[in-house]
Amino acid sequence: MSDLCSLTASALLEGFNKRTISPVEATKAVLERIEKLNPKLNAFCLVSKDALKEAAASEKRWMSGQPKSLLDGVPVSIKDLLLTKGWPTLRGSKTVDAKGPWNDDAPAVARLREHGAVLLGKTTTPEFGWKGVTDSPLTGITRNPWNPQKTPGGSSGGAVAAVAAGMGPLAVGTDGGGSIRIPCSFTGLFGIKPSFGRVPAWPLSPFGTVAHVGPITHSVTDAALMLNVLAQADARDWHALPHEPRDWRTGLEDGVRGLRIAYSPDLGYAKVDPEVLSLVKKSISVFEELGARVEEKNPGFENPDPIFRTHWFSGAAFLMKGVKKPELVDPGLREVAAQGEKITAHELLDAQMKRGALGAHMNLFHRDYDLLVTPTLSVPAFDAGKEFPEGVKRWIDWTPFSFPFNLTQQPAASIPCGFTKAGLPVGLHIVGPRYADALVLRAARAFETARPIVLPDISRL
Repeated sequence: MSDLCSLTASALLEGFNKRTISPVEATKAVLERIEKLNPKLNAFCLVSKDALKEAAASEKRWMSGQPKSLLDGVPVSIKDLLLTKGWPTLRGSKTVDAKGPWNDDAPAVARLREHGAVLLGKTTTPEFGWKGVTDSPLTGITRNPWNPQKTPGGSSGGAVAAVAAGMGPLAVGTDGGGSIRIPCSFTGLFGIKPSFGRVPAWPLSPFGTVAHVGPITHSVTDAALMLNVLAQADARDWHALPHEPRDWRTGLEDGVRGLRIAYSPDLGYAKVDPEVLSLVKKSISVFEELGARVEEKNPGFENPDPIFRTHWFSGAAFLMKGVKKPELVDPGLREVAAQGEKITAHELLDAQMKRGALGAHMNLFHRDYDLLVTPTLSVPAFDAGKEFPEGVKRWIDWTPFSFPFNLTQQPAASIPCGFTKAGLPVGLHIVGPRYADALVLRAARAFETARPIVLPDISRL
């Protein structure tokens, strides 16, 4: 209990309840950590001036025996793609007017406020969340707490850098092609992209119905706790699933005995770094030891890269239509948008039909297998400030395992499964049938019991 910044949200709440920790103490510790480490990691682009005031209000509620709800007093950060009342949401772009007005909370932010969470600030993102690493013309380069010379991934790179470095136990991220799972893999955290619509989102991402909102944490239990809050109803999201009045922590400890798990090292077509592949392959034995039936089996679809590019690049073109000063935009985003402008309506409709066929294919696949397990990424973290490692041309090229399941809208999570010889985390990817979020959480929790999540040694920073 000596290091408040290393505690999970669940541990903090237990301390608040027993009065061995106060929300003010926890928030002070986190703010001191932010002051110390943010200049080195660039995780936050805005730090709240009201966090201690919110923590003091929470402390009064706990002392009176009337905490607001599930997250009262827990420090949480918000990715700077999500609207937050009173704070500018600049989306990593010099083209957004900081004056606002900023009168609205996105659904996830509104739910966190209702549950008494202490909002720490906004975390960095690449411009409009367009790529799988985190640097932007507005906020510069965000760095990995395991090795600041490396990228934390993206687009929720600031969120993971914050959680991994103890700058708050919880973060809200978004995932349009892997943007929760990519950075969780690079920084050794747990993150889940829930089924599309599970967490209400408003306004809809310019990249459309591939974009999800979800939790980033350093324990599976914390992610389930956070999902209890984030998944509550919000009428502004026309795509939202009907709210399930359940506790996502229920059944977490039920294990994987008897589950049918398909393990695919490469989806049948991806090129994977040998060290990454070796670590993931060794970790599969954990599920077997816990009683699951594991079979090496590819899901049997062709590389959906062309389908995703059509969706993503046309989204980028749509996004750029509303930008008043395009010359200020990240050159890579301008390039992608220019390619998107060439996509015809016929090509987009064709991609949508192929997307539907891919989704149906995975529905059928999951009649035989409860879960699909793969590497989260094809590479370990590479140098900060680069969009991709040597040998590829776009972020999509090194994320072959993440974006297919944005197309299919399935729940998918990344959990750390080992470290490279250079000491960099590698993620294991757990994919469930659509709407089977609880099953993905349960499998991740089982894996976590055998391979506990560890945080980086921040004394080296």
